[in-house]
Amino acid sequence: MDVVAEVSQETGFAGESGADKIQERLQKRHQARVEDAERRKEAKESQSVAEEKGEYFYTTFNKERASIEELLSSCSGADRAAVTQTLEEATAKTVQLQKFLNDSMLFLKQYDLRQAQAALQKLQTSLTEIREEALPKKKFGFRARTKATDQVSAPVSATPLPDAGTPADSGSTKVDGAAAPEQCSFSNMDSVSLTKTAEEIQKRDVLLTHLTNCKVRLFGAPSTLHLKHIDSCEILCGPVSSSVFIDHCTNSTLAVPCQQLRTHNTTDTRVYLHVTSRAIIEDCRGVSFAPFSWSYPTLEEDFTVAGLDQNRNNWNQVDDFNWLAAGTPSPNWTVIPEVDRKTNWDP
Repeated sequence: MDVVAEVSQETGFAGESGADKIQERLQKRHQARVEDAERRKEAKESQSVAEEKGEYFYTTFNKERASIEELLSSCSGADRAAVTQTLEEATAKTVQLQKFLNDSMLFLKQYDLRQAQAALQKLQTSLTEIREEALPKKKFGFRARTKATDQVSAPVSATPLPDAGTPADSGSTKVDGAAAPEQCSFSNMDSVSLTKTAEEIQKRDVLLTHLTNCKVRLFGAPSTLHLKHIDSCEILCGPVSSSVFIDHCTNSTLAVPCQQLRTHNTTDTRVYLHVTSRAIIEDCRGVSFAPFSWSYPTLEEDFTVAGLDQNRNNWNQVDDFNWLAAGTPSPNWTVIPEVDRKTNWDP
């Protein structure tokens, strides 16, 4: 009995109570090991699933990209009708590839995502360049340029200006009796009001370039929207089915829904945005964001045509490629305070 008492005294337990506590500790340790093993197993399975998804994405994305590049290569030396048809097919494939990328963003690594976005932008640029080279717009004459100048002193309105410079010739032309869609555009204009209707846009690429102090209304659902060299303008656009590319924009207000926004070399610009992926800025400063708030009668129909989810808006999820400090917000963009947000867009 004395030995038992001594053992109990050394272990700090007394009789059966001490044995129960030892057994309880052993069970807790065993349970902790089991739970840790389960966590490791789940993490490994999750990583395996992500790797499988990533591998499927890379294979599919590269296959579709190569298919589009092959289509664009076939435009060289082809007649106008064949080029028109090929570009339409390439544009549709590019839109689908953009949607595939957007749906895969949740499991892609940041580097791989940027690589895929850069590849898509390269395809978009190639599409635009080939379209401009193979399907050039008609040259406009002195009368059209004069009319654009006359509009400088005209009041701002939402009515179309069919004879104002370049846009007068940005519609479709006849090829073998059929209408061939071309890029819609406004360019080289100052202090005018510009409008494109949904019928004019018809899911085409839209290019706005070298505009100063203009008010632009784009109704309908463009395929892509390119803004270049924009100064002191207000540009409102319907849902864009793929990407919006902004380059060298300053002191302007933009409102647009889209799948993807890429903004370069832009300063002091307010963007009212609906975006289903994440906005990207690079070499920008003084850019501010708020939710898209422009409205017009057929807006919901145009969202459907563009294939955008109205309930998914990442307007304040912005990636700054020039700001890599983890955990510290980029100083190059801000959120527009609610009290300062514009809600009345009437001309």
